[in-house]
Formats: sequence, C-alpha cells, structure tokens
Amino acid sequence: MTTIPGPSIPQRLLSGGFRLFFPGSAFLAAVSIAIWVPWFLGFMHVPTLLPPVAWHQHELLFGFVPAVIAGFLLTAVPNWTGRPGLKDLPLLALFLLWVAGRLAISFSEWTGMLGAALIALAFLPVLALFVLKELVTASNRRNYKIVAVLVLLSAAQLLFHYEVERYGRIEIADRLALSAILVLVSLVAGRIIPAFTGNWLKANNPGRMPQNFARFDLGVMLVAGLALAMWIAVAGGLESLRFPTGGLMFVAGVAHLLRQVRWCPDRTLGEPLVTILHVGYLFIPLGFLLTGLSMLVDHSGFASAGIHAWTTGGLGVVTLAVMTRATRGHTGQALTSPLTTTWLIYAPVILSALLRILVAIWPQHTMLLLPIAGLAWIAAFLGYVVFYMPLIARKG
Repeated sequence: MTTIPGPSIPQRLLSGGFRLFFPGSAFLAAVSIAIWVPWFLGFMHVPTLLPPVAWHQHELLFGFVPAVIAGFLLTAVPNWTGRPGLKDLPLLALFLLWVAGRLAISFSEWTGMLGAALIALAFLPVLALFVLKELVTASNRRNYKIVAVLVLLSAAQLLFHYEVERYGRIEIADRLALSAILVLVSLVAGRIIPAFTGNWLKANNPGRMPQNFARFDLGVMLVAGLALAMWIAVAGGLESLRFPTGGLMFVAGVAHLLRQVRWCPDRTLGEPLVTILHVGYLFIPLGFLLTGLSMLVDHSGFASAGIHAWTTGGLGVVTLAVMTRATRGHTGQALTSPLTTTWLIYAPVILSALLRILVAIWPQHTMLLLPIAGLAWIAAFLGYVVFYMPLIARKG
C-alpha cells in the first residue's frame, strides 16, 4: 500500500497567512523591544536614520501591527468571501515585502532614508489592494470599511516619513496611525469578543449572554472616533480644542466601559482564552480616560500613560489573545488555554502594560521599571513563538 507523503514544513507555512505573519509579528515585537530599550537608555546604537523614539513608533505602528492585521485578514477574508486564500509564492512575496521594510528602516544609515521609506511604504497598499480585490469580487461590501482603515494607516505612514524629513520629529502621523488602529480594533473586537464569549458561555456557563454589535456600539465608535479626530487636531495646532477634547475622551472611555459590560466579561473567568480578550479590551477605555485626563490637566505623564495603555496594553494584549486563539482554532486544537499559555504568555504582557503605564506617570523610576516592562513584553511574544510555532509548522 502506497503512503502519500504529507505537505512539507515550508508548504504548511505557505498555506495560510497567519502561519507566517503571526509568528513574524511576534518575533518583531520581541526583537524590536530587545533593541529599543537598551538603545533608548544609551547602551547601544542602531544604524537607522530615525531617532530611537521615532524608530520605536514606526516599528510598532507600521511594522508589528500591520503584520498582525495581515495575518488576521488573510485568514478571515476567505471565510468572508468564500474564495481561496493567499498562499504559496504570492504569500511568501507579501511576507518578504514586509520583512524588507523592517530591514530597510533599521539599516537606513546605509541605504538612505528615501529608499528605505519607499520599501517600507509598499506593504500596506499591497495588502489593501489584495483585500479590496477579494471583497469586490465577492460583492462583500460590509467589510469595505476594513480597507478604508488600511488606506488611512497607509496615509499615516506616508505622513510619518514626511514629518521626519520636514521637521525631524513626528507631530500628527503617530496619532493618526494609532487612531486608525484603535478604530479597527474596536470594530473587530465588537464582532469577535461577544461571539467568542457567547459560544463559550452557551457550552459552559449558561445564563446572561453578551449583546452583539448594535446601534449602541456604533454610537460608542462614533463618539470615540470624534474624540480621536479632535486629539489629532490638537496635535496639528488647534490648542483651543484641548479642553473639550479631554472631556470627550472621558465620555468615550466611559462609553467603551459600558460597551464592554454588555459583553459579560465577569462571566468568562473560567476560560483564560476568552477572559484575555476582555482584559486586553479593558486597556482601550483606560487609554481614553488617561488621555482625557492629560488634556484636562495638561500633564505629559498621563498623555504617555494613555498612549501606552492603548499600545502596550490594548494592542499588545489583544493581539496575543487573537493570535493564540486563531492559531489554536486553525490548527485543530481545543479552544481552551493550557497552563503555559496562561502564565508564560498572557501574564507577562499584562505585567508589561501595567509597568509601562507606571513608567509614564512616574518617569523617575524609568531605569528600574522600563527594563522589567521590556523583558516581560519580550517573554510574552517569544512565548508565542516558542509554544505556537510547532503547532503552525506541524498541522496541515
């Protein structure tokens, strides 16, 4: 009897977007912080023309996050459209384009900033065009808004490089990019968190169920979007908007908290794979509240704390929550969190977020707390690579 050999490891890795982009994004998240913290503290140098903080912002907003988005969309779009997903050489080419952008920016002292920027700018438009083509072909108009966010993020990256070249610092682009990402996270979270929570509760804890996306959610997103738009305008020079923006940020933060209460987070404590989604989302309203406070009292520490609540907390925790769940689901694993995932991946990233917020509020403790926060972040994302890469490579 002839045995048909299964696909090789390279064939498996090229069979779905999450198999390359999730571990790739996690590896970048770990390595970039391993580089940035000692660089920021003055212990090393990176051959890039970007200053340390700008490089850190760029690789988070336009490197790490887009890779997670790519892994998610390249997995979700085939489910939305019923069409085959991107795989094999086209998938590899897209992934290598993303890698090329990371290398070009980090070694821009050697290549020059213009060439590096052109390479780095290519990834998001290519991803957006692919997703748009698939949605248009399948007449899936419902998800066109996802493409709009990708276009906005691409525009923010272009503005980022313009501001670096023109002013030597970032004025608006970082806020525009973060706002676009927060809108995307709020949109996707409003679909998946109630759905995943409801599925688990039906099977394990019947009773009060989460509310699915409704007009209330749309209202929350509109308020939050307006607050973020005003926040960007303040950075653009409209200082007269500072106080009303702070007040609206508070309203948006409370609205997001009320939105999350509707998802029954208190009833999910029996399954960390579900609970972590709620923990990650909780940093989103916290970011709005801290940012609002910073604008009302004009406090730079609270401003930084709000940004890190959104980034280290919201983006860091939510992305790990989504990546671990999606990887388990698409490799045939049970949708439950083993002990290693709970303590060696989720706990460190939550610790990192909390410490990074504290560093922003109490900068006098930077030399002590920032390295610990960095090590915890590195442990969490390397933990994903160590524990989930074997699943990604082994399962067909």
